[in-house]
Amino acid sequence: MTATTSDATTRRDFLYVATGAMGAVGAAAAAWPFIDQMNPSTAALALGTTEIDLAAIQPGQQVIYTWRGQPLFVRRRTPAEIASAKAVDVSTLPDPLARNANLPDNTPATDADRATKPEWLIVKGVCTHLGCTPTVSTPTAPEGEYGGWLCHCHGSAYDTAGRIRKGPAPENLAVPPYTFLSDTRVKVG
Repeated sequence: MTATTSDATTRRDFLYVATGAMGAVGAAAAAWPFIDQMNPSTAALALGTTEIDLAAIQPGQQVIYTWRGQPLFVRRRTPAEIASAKAVDVSTLPDPLARNANLPDNTPATDADRATKPEWLIVKGVCTHLGCTPTVSTPTAPEGEYGGWLCHCHGSAYDTAGRIRKGPAPENLAVPPYTFLSDTRVKVG
């Protein structure tokens, strides 16, 4: 009688484990379509990166592209703009951090840490105060007192490195992740 009880217990335990395992596999199979639909679509993934041809952009000119549904400022800086940005003492800035997705979070906001190549500045064109789009300063239409961008909504002024210099904006314009594919081509995202 002991052997029969032991065999029944073993068989019952096996049936419980097998039923539980099959139930878990069935639940996972039923849940997979719901989980998979949360992944980004191929159209969204295509918007995640963009390649920009820089060849046509002249010194002192800015071109605005769209990246992930937001404006992306690509500015070819003049030697004077680069010199002006390099001359700023980081300790005097309201936001001393670079806010560069290509570098560690605690990197200082020096001009070299904001622009991979000094001539090219690539920043998200969204004011860090309330999400407005700042306007660019040009030699013929200066905006603000720092030669960069001015957000007219509340007066946030950015310099030629996209760093907040004056106004309520709490952070510098963000630098997105990007890599230069060649001297005239950059991939953002």
